[in-house]
Amino acid sequence: MEYRIQNGICYVSLGGAVLAGAKAASGPSEPLVITVRRDPVRSRGFWAISDLSQLEEPEGPAALLPRSGTGGHRELAEFVRNHGASVLNTAFPGGFDFAAHWFRSRPERKTLTLVGLGDVGGTVLTALKLLGREIGEIRIFDFNEAQCRRYAMELNQVLPMGEPRPVVTVCREEQLFDCDLFLFTASRGVPPVGDQVTDVRMAQYEANRTMIAAYARLARAAHFQGLFCQISDPVDLLARAVYLESNRGEAGHFDWQGLLPEQVQGFGLGVMAARARYYAPELGLDPDAIRVYGPHGQGLVAANCPGEGYDPAVSERLTCLTREANLRVRELGFKPYIAPGISSAALSILQLLRGEYHCGAVPLGAAYFGCRSRFAKNGLETFREPICPELFQRLEQAYGDLTAE
Repeated sequence: MEYRIQNGICYVSLGGAVLAGAKAASGPSEPLVITVRRDPVRSRGFWAISDLSQLEEPEGPAALLPRSGTGGHRELAEFVRNHGASVLNTAFPGGFDFAAHWFRSRPERKTLTLVGLGDVGGTVLTALKLLGREIGEIRIFDFNEAQCRRYAMELNQVLPMGEPRPVVTVCREEQLFDCDLFLFTASRGVPPVGDQVTDVRMAQYEANRTMIAAYARLARAAHFQGLFCQISDPVDLLARAVYLESNRGEAGHFDWQGLLPEQVQGFGLGVMAARARYYAPELGLDPDAIRVYGPHGQGLVAANCPGEGYDPAVSERLTCLTREANLRVRELGFKPYIAPGISSAALSILQLLRGEYHCGAVPLGAAYFGCRSRFAKNGLETFREPICPELFQRLEQAYGDLTAE
């Protein structure tokens, strides 16, 4: 097995391309990047592993299960078990550049761009201003220029309360992707309160997909190396649309020179976790044992617990209550945007910036799937724990439904 080093990064190939010009090394060292080559339509791009056998697991919910083994390469397996590693899919032409960017030193406080200052966007922005000690600047963009100036003026008049808080500035269109995180909250086609719509999120899909495609192409043109945070609904399908659209060339064909799958994440599952916890006392459940997975809307899976003690009937009731919680707010005559803006977006993004596990839709092969994950030192890392077979079957069904969209 041949190890090579360039720019302080150690590379080894398990089917992927070899980095030209890299110097030979006697063995593995940190940071270690394992290169593979897989179909970009149905595989991940750059992610973290803690055991070499995780390379052998099928794409999909299997990434949520514990796994261990040597994978046939004892020296490499032992190193990965002790230190972890990154996996790079070299089917992406810009993969090596992304890996080099990932391991560079980064500013302690991040720069965010937020697009869309409607109900959700204003809520997200206010929460990030109040809580975002990890953020140096939030640049805001909306076609309503007065709205931008109003938010910048008012939020910069908020008292700091002892800790540094982000400054809010108005962003020009050409600066949109000059940031670490790009937050997209703009939305079209939200059904008015009173409309009889069973899945409000899916009602927005077509209008939002058309709008989001333009921003995906802008991210591609800017060679964006940060994270595209998709917040408007339906986050799972739109996150996938951002990824795919950014990888289309001018003629409309896929050339995979846009965003890597892990550069896009959907933020909708956080409020589902919060809603499930809200209903836990009503069902006599332990809120800390509850898990939520899958799509933000129809197809959501809520469970009373992931392993032993999983109760299908109780979990189905919990799923129904959680999935329809937004309709209960609409029945009162209001659009439900406060809890989603804070739980799904602001708080989950802050957890992400802190390296903590959080709820979000991340690429698991051919779909963006809601689960707990974090950005660790080697890349995107899913939370792994034992899941009982009956619950795991529900996750596979939800994943299959997403890939069929």
